[in-house]
Parts: sequence; C-alpha cells; structure tokens
Amino acid sequence: MMSVNKLGGIQPLNNVQNTKRTNATASSPVVADSIGVSDEAKEAAKVYYMNQVAAETPDTRADLVASLKEKIKDPNFLSPAVINATAERIMASYGL
Repeated sequence: MMSVNKLGGIQPLNNVQNTKRTNATASSPVVADSIGVSDEAKEAAKVYYMNQVAAETPDTRADLVASLKEKIKDPNFLSPAVINATAERIMASYGL
C-alpha cells in the first residue's frame, strides 16, 4: 500500500500568495482619494439650501405687523406723502 504524507493543508500556497500581494502593495504608489463635484451639483445644492431656508422662514414678521398696526392708529400717519411713498415702493417691487 502506498501512503500519502500531509503537506500541511493549503498553508504553503497561502504564504506564497500573501508574499506576492505584500510585494505588489508595497511597490505601488500611495494615491489619496479625491472627489469632484460638478457645477450643476453645486447649483442644485444652493437651490436646495435656499428652499430649506425659505421653508423655515415665516411668511410674515409679527414684530413688523404689530409696529405698523400701532402706526396706522395714529391719524397723522396716513398722509398723502406716506400713501404715495408706499405706492411707489409697491410699483418699484414689480418693476413698474
């Protein structure tokens, strides 16, 4: 009968492969990771941020509304000059 002596499993093969991997890794230059962001992605991020700010900002400023209510109670406040100035501002905001 013939007997087969064990070679120690697959350990010798692993040692050769690990040596090749180590040598290949040691000889390759180290390159830092980098990332590039397109101009379109940057613009989309700005728009997203602006939408978030707009969503979190209240539509009316209660402090200004309260202040104007107090001013309107004064009969001298609504003079023709104030009305004209207000009308001009409204027109200017619409580009007219």
